[in-house]
Amino acid sequence: MPIDALLFDKDGTLFDFADTWGAFGRNMLLRLSDGDHDRARVLGRVIGFDLDQVTYSEDSIVIAGTVEEVAETLAPHLAEMPRDALIDLLNAESASAPQAQAVPLTPFLDGLREAGLKLGVATNDGEAPALEHLASAGIRDHFDFVAGYDSGHGFKPGPGQLLAFAAHVNLPPERVAMVGDSLHDLQAGRAAGMTTIGVLTGLAPAEVLQPMADVVLPNIGHIPEWLTRN
Repeated sequence: MPIDALLFDKDGTLFDFADTWGAFGRNMLLRLSDGDHDRARVLGRVIGFDLDQVTYSEDSIVIAGTVEEVAETLAPHLAEMPRDALIDLLNAESASAPQAQAVPLTPFLDGLREAGLKLGVATNDGEAPALEHLASAGIRDHFDFVAGYDSGHGFKPGPGQLLAFAAHVNLPPERVAMVGDSLHDLQAGRAAGMTTIGVLTGLAPAEVLQPMADVVLPNIGHIPEWLTRN
């Protein structure tokens, strides 16, 4: 069946993961440790982040986890901080993180909309930070649907967000493609019965994504050509 809609992950897909979230990780950990670099390094190891190299491990909870999952991982090491306050701090740091576009997003999305495609975002970030990130890039109005882990549809790798998007744009799931940089994204796409497109602007290499992907592309900019050929 033809693909009439694209649902994008946000971090590592619309926005390059390493260029965007390295500074977030460093700033967040130093804030949590009151500027103590040694303690920040310890907290970094807990979430799979190297403070000195400003890099994430491939299995870091930050890559595909929700804000609440990151908070739950950190909480045993921050006994003095209430869980709600920790989540609020993570959301605030996330919302203010400068976003590095994977490709120039406005012309890319304009082209997709001109081709008649419905567009959405499904992220394991919170909905409010996600909307702020899209607005900061000037692309909020390009999307018919935006869902975070806290929007009421569940979170990836579950298919809830994806099925909610398909229903919102009144399309069967098999006419929607899920685009993402992590196995969580692609597993959610498979569970929803959608085409799955992997991209390499996150931390997962092609060989990790390929078993769950109908195609793996260098970045989202290659999608229009792939759609034309297929």
